[in-house]
Amino acid sequence: MGDREQRDSVRRSYDTVAEEYAARLHDELDGKPLDRALLASLREQTAPGAAIADLGCGPGHVAAWLAGRGARTVGIDLSAGMVEAGRRRFPRVEFREGDLLELPADDGEFGAAVAFYTFIHLDPDDLPRAFAEARRVLRPAGLLLLSFHVGEEVRHLDEWWGHDVDIDFRFLRPARVTGLLEAAGFTVEMHMERTPYPHEVETRRAYLLARRA
Repeated sequence: MGDREQRDSVRRSYDTVAEEYAARLHDELDGKPLDRALLASLREQTAPGAAIADLGCGPGHVAAWLAGRGARTVGIDLSAGMVEAGRRRFPRVEFREGDLLELPADDGEFGAAVAFYTFIHLDPDDLPRAFAEARRVLRPAGLLLLSFHVGEEVRHLDEWWGHDVDIDFRFLRPARVTGLLEAAGFTVEMHMERTPYPHEVETRRAYLLARRA
C-alpha cells in the first residue's frame, strides 16, 4: 500500500468510528493524571495569546481540555468525520481538516503543539517530513509534546467497536523518535515513559517534550 493509499485508509477508518470514538473518549483525560499534568505544563510554557495546535486531534477533547483552561486551541485532523464531531461538541476550539505532512497552518502560527498518539499512523519514512512540518508551524522556541506506544510492532485493526476499518498502529522507539526530532530542528527536553492505566490497552507509553531550536 502506498503512502497516499495508507493515509486514505486511516482517514476512512476514523471517519467510520468518529461518532463512537467521540462518545467513548470525550472524558478520557479524567482518568489520566499524568497526561493532564503534562498538558498543564505545556499550557503554562506557551507564550500568552499564542495558539496551541492539537495535531491529529480526533474529536477534539484534548484541545477542549486546554481551551477550558484559557488556551486558544486549533485542532487539526485528517478525518472529516472527526473534525465534524469536534465542531459539534466543542465550539471553543477551532477545527481544521488537514494532513500531518502538509499542515493547514502558516509558518510560525502556533506557540506550542500537542500530538498524542498521532504520528503512529504514518509510514516510518514519513516521520522526518511530519516533524519538519510540525517545526514549520511553531514559533521559534515553540514546544511540541508528543506521545506514542513504545516498541517496534505494528498492530492492525480490521474491526473497531463493531465497525469495519483498515488501520495500522505503529509502535516507536523513543531513541529513534528523539533522533528524528533533533534532525528536524528540535531539542528534546523531556523523555518520560509509563505503564498503562487499568482502562487502557496494555502498551508502554512514551512522552517527549521537544522545543523548536
